[in-house]
Amino acid sequence: MTPHSALVPPPTPVIGAAVQRANAVREASLNEVRKAVIGQDEALELMLCGLIAGGHVLLEGVPGTAKTLMAKALAKSVSAEFKRIQFTPDMMPADILGTSIFDLKSQGFVLVRGPIFTDLLLADEINRAPAKTQSALLEAMQERSVSLEGRISQLSPLFTVFATQNPVESEGTYPLPEAQLDRFLFKIDIGYPSDAEEEQILNAVHRGFDSGDLNKAGVASAVTRDQVLAARDALQTVTIEPPVLNYVRKLVAATRNSARIRLGAGPRAGVHLLLASKALAALRGRGFVTPDDVRYLAAPVLKHRLLLSPDAELDGATPADVLKEVVASVEVPR
Repeated sequence: MTPHSALVPPPTPVIGAAVQRANAVREASLNEVRKAVIGQDEALELMLCGLIAGGHVLLEGVPGTAKTLMAKALAKSVSAEFKRIQFTPDMMPADILGTSIFDLKSQGFVLVRGPIFTDLLLADEINRAPAKTQSALLEAMQERSVSLEGRISQLSPLFTVFATQNPVESEGTYPLPEAQLDRFLFKIDIGYPSDAEEEQILNAVHRGFDSGDLNKAGVASAVTRDQVLAARDALQTVTIEPPVLNYVRKLVAATRNSARIRLGAGPRAGVHLLLASKALAALRGRGFVTPDDVRYLAAPVLKHRLLLSPDAELDGATPADVLKEVVASVEVPR
């Protein structure tokens, strides 16, 4: 033992270059998005986390809380192609996927691709479309491919669905089936801005801000598509210790053992929680997952996958309330 060795701090973990690049993607992207979006920092980070983890995101909030603006600004900041579908009760699957039309010049049928062939797709008010139309997204969300006219077409490797729905309006809506909800990595609740944030919004509009013109707001493409894909690859370098990995498993399993939950989270939920935790760690510049990462992401990953027991519903409990109880019951690894 060398003199004064007790005073020497433990070595700082070396952050890999891939993780550093993922952290740079986070900083560059969010800096651009914040030029147009005031507040909603947690939601923005989760949306970017979903994109890097290769998952899809369900945004739930009342109208006028910047859900569309956040998706558009995020797409522009990462140089991604962006398309929007306004879901309506009379929408058909072909309106999303595309169809074949007869071309007079070639005297044959030509496949016309629908708006699903993009990088970032905003499915606005997704619960206004009937189940048959909603199900048209299932293969695309899971396989990143589309079966159309007997052929399988691959989607963009960046393909991500940002879907929105209104939590209070039920007239003319169709609840999303559990199979589709389970394909969303996150469900993010978009709340009202704080008093200070709302004042900033009003001042920005007074000075001429137009949410429909991101160029005027100064939002630029700060990250390339290749950099986003490289940030995804960085997840392979993020480590997770066996106790933390087991913590992921225990949290998901605990939702199946609670008397207040009729249907708990399935294996896909555990996979999503693991990938999201690794993505969050990389975006925050860490090469390892902590229990805090897992706890932080438990609600957005798990709550939309739970069906409560009749007793819990009679008590007026929400999935978020019951999930808090479940998470509190699982010992956190040290």
